[in-house]
Amino acid sequence: MESPELEVAEQAARAGGAIVARYFREGIAMRNKDVANLVSDADIEAERAIVEVIRGHFPGHEVLAEETHPGDASAADLWVVDPLDGTNNFAHRIPHFAVSIAYCRCGRPECGVIYNPVRDDWCRVVRGQGAFFGADQARVGQHTRLDEVLVGVGFYYDRGAMMEATLAAIGDLKRRSIHGIRRFGTASLDLCMVGLGMFGAYFEYELSPWDFAAGALFVEEAGGRVTSARGGPLPLERTSLLASNGTLHQPVLEIVRTHHPGGAEPIG
Repeated sequence: MESPELEVAEQAARAGGAIVARYFREGIAMRNKDVANLVSDADIEAERAIVEVIRGHFPGHEVLAEETHPGDASAADLWVVDPLDGTNNFAHRIPHFAVSIAYCRCGRPECGVIYNPVRDDWCRVVRGQGAFFGADQARVGQHTRLDEVLVGVGFYYDRGAMMEATLAAIGDLKRRSIHGIRRFGTASLDLCMVGLGMFGAYFEYELSPWDFAAGALFVEEAGGRVTSARGGPLPLERTSLLASNGTLHQPVLEIVRTHHPGGAEPIG
């Protein structure tokens, strides 16, 4: 794959990932954002290092990052950064988390990386050039029936109506005889699992751009489909999300749209 932005994304991910891995080995100081939503010194320090690399190469570009950089999402050149996706896993010593970085041009992701620094796993993607896990090209699964697949799911931090809506959708999916539900707690990696054919689909009712910007492009370049959980185009803003291998998109959409918080009305 060839892309100057991808090269910078990799450099930035290595810089941030080194910090995250060090904190994971040596211990962390956690501070609550709110219930079940944690922020750590690792998040803050890794984001600082990532942004320093990006701005060293592209000083005029905007940065939208989870912790301290509320960049302009409408900017022509925008980097969307999650320095530590899966903070709750990280806090509980579960080595399933990632640094996620996407470069967007005029609101559309063009390339990105999702990097687990403790496992040294790399997912890379460039629009029009494919998606790769390490050196291997990623392809979505070829399953055509719900009773052939696992479905991934994420829960937003809301413990009320959104949680109940998610559980209701899970119930309907289980009644369609899917092989099972998996909830791993790191949206960027969940999306990669769709792109790698491990999940037939993945949905969540609320995500932020830094959670999905790189991963959504990974799914698409692996041959899959990504929309909101109501079936509309995926905006570069807080939204619901459904990713699939493409073939299973409509049957999963019928379920997750029915239970979408706020109702199943189409996007207008």
